[in-house]
Amino acid sequence: MPETGGEHSSAERAETGLEPSGVRPAQPVVAGHARRGMFGVHDAGDTTGYGGVRLPAYTPPPAERPYGGWFDEFADQFFAALAENDVPAEAVHQITVDRDEITLYLDRRYLAQACRILRDDAGLRFELCSSVSGVDYGPDVPQRLHSVYHLTSMTYRRRIRLEVTLEIEDPHVPSVVEVYPTADWQEREAYDMFGIVYDGHPALTRILMPDDWDGFPQRKDYPLGGIPVEYKGAEIPPPDQRRSYS
Repeated sequence: MPETGGEHSSAERAETGLEPSGVRPAQPVVAGHARRGMFGVHDAGDTTGYGGVRLPAYTPPPAERPYGGWFDEFADQFFAALAENDVPAEAVHQITVDRDEITLYLDRRYLAQACRILRDDAGLRFELCSSVSGVDYGPDVPQRLHSVYHLTSMTYRRRIRLEVTLEIEDPHVPSVVEVYPTADWQEREAYDMFGIVYDGHPALTRILMPDDWDGFPQRKDYPLGGIPVEYKGAEIPPPDQRRSYS
């Protein structure tokens, strides 16, 4: 068990065999695509030069051990706890380490069980789910919807990120409200904005938009709409009429 608040590393220890081959799939998780122009705009009358900006797609590659810092000890403890609870190691599709942050991509079928293990195991103790959010990487990205969970261990002063990737045609993922009650309204917001369906949520209804609202406003293919904005002697057309966001 790690010392409370410690920064122990197992990077220099021999491999324990707890890391499964399934952690690093042949095809890494895709979480982005190339962008052109500021906010995707490339056909506006821009004189700043931002319209010519081209940003290549960036996806953190699957991490290789040693991960560094306390990440190795955490991974050993987590995979040992999974085995003790009869959860296959392949429930973790991929691990990435980027900007000194560790992310675990999980099979959605084991999400709630993995969260319970992360919360209850004495060597892990991620007692708090501080955030649940949705992401839409756009129509040209496979499994474009992501449900993202930020977990905090107040005992060991550590933070990790969990992600589940979803197809737009099947945006279902188990709710973690039973494990982390703080996820209640946050799952509702991700449902409201992105259309991610959290199965088992006690009251999965819209939280920001009216109940009869059509569509999910933060999806990349959601129409911007809007009304003209009038100024003295001028009128600015709605966003989807004055510039391209594709």
